[in-house]
Amino acid sequence: MTIIEVTDLRKSYGGRPVVDGVSFAVEEGEIFGILGPNGAGKTTTVECVEGLRVPDTGRVRVTGLDPVTEHEATRRVLGAQLQQSELQDKLTVREALELYAAFYSHPQDWRPLAERLGLTPKLTTRFGRLSGGQKQRLFIALALIGNPRIVVLDELTTGLDPRARRDTWELIEDIRANGVTVLLVTHFMEEAQRLCDRIAVIDKGRVAALDTPAGLIRRSAGATVISFTPSRPLDDRDLNALSALASVEYKDDRVTLSGTDETVNAVITLLARHHITAHQLRVTEATLDDAFLDLTKDSATDSATDATQVAQQDSKKEAAA
Repeated sequence: MTIIEVTDLRKSYGGRPVVDGVSFAVEEGEIFGILGPNGAGKTTTVECVEGLRVPDTGRVRVTGLDPVTEHEATRRVLGAQLQQSELQDKLTVREALELYAAFYSHPQDWRPLAERLGLTPKLTTRFGRLSGGQKQRLFIALALIGNPRIVVLDELTTGLDPRARRDTWELIEDIRANGVTVLLVTHFMEEAQRLCDRIAVIDKGRVAALDTPAGLIRRSAGATVISFTPSRPLDDRDLNALSALASVEYKDDRVTLSGTDETVNAVITLLARHHITAHQLRVTEATLDDAFLDLTKDSATDSATDATQVAQQDSKKEAAA
């Protein structure tokens, strides 16, 4: 069942299009990721979904509701952790939970929610004294306290250490297991690859690709790399005849090949046929990073061009001075 529909969404600021015809649909019960470079239009897109911004044109529906004209009804089915969120420093965790619970006619009991999120020992702690990870957990609790069917998480783990980040990932998986649909905005490729069922890559305000993480990786030009030290030399002709081989490199006694999964199977078959042992065998597969870089490479070029133009303009100003 489709729970979020975005169709030809457009939003401009100062005549510059930030979201330029974005369309996607989120199915109930999935973790749907939105990836993109800085300034690609990710946050503006989800703010339109949340009803925090009014689209210039296009259609957005959340459980069939228009989040702008039916904002109050949307608020009852959608919870959000914003990219930038703050509370008053002197507000305690308990006071924040009680305050947000009062906003809803049928809120969750915040006590088991706080226990589940590891906040019970911090109930009397003021917001200003919480760590970054504890603040993030509190904002997740505040997003969930209204019993939403959907929760939007925008740059959830930015600034967290690796342990806190992985703990938060487990928490998101638990949230989905309890029947909540998750719309996740992130720039961490590992996070998206682990958590998301499907991903929309937004670049320059448009959807550059929409697929599963595995599907996006298969599209990428990133190669599977196989490296090993053979127990005895291999014939160059045998190596160059391997299936889907892109390149072969030698360094000392070590052989490094790039290709596809088909190349890995061919290498294993070749070694077995010649009774050669592969010492310190390493296989590195293409990742979501590779797919992301392929899909957004024009943005990187544009950014570099912009930076060059700014530098040239600054140089001209200095010369004129």
